[in-house]
Amino acid sequence: MSTIERLTITVPAEMAATVRNAVEAGDYASTSEVVREALRDWTRLHDTERRELETLREAIRVGLDSGPGIPADQVYAELHAIIAERRAAQI
Repeated sequence: MSTIERLTITVPAEMAATVRNAVEAGDYASTSEVVREALRDWTRLHDTERRELETLREAIRVGLDSGPGIPADQVYAELHAIIAERRAAQI
């Protein structure tokens, strides 16, 4: 079982009221339970964002390692040529 450590935190009055209201409404047994759930949610979100950022960084590395890119104007010119050929074939 994990060790319990007491922390003292300071929050704006609106947040404190929200926490107390959640306990009074019966959604949570204690203010500590509210804070623990909030920290679990924050941890999950933080971990998800970290993984997504690492995935994005890896995609950037793969792109950079794949060699020089094609200039956008060249890509657009090739696309316009393909479109023109298809249109001409339809006539």
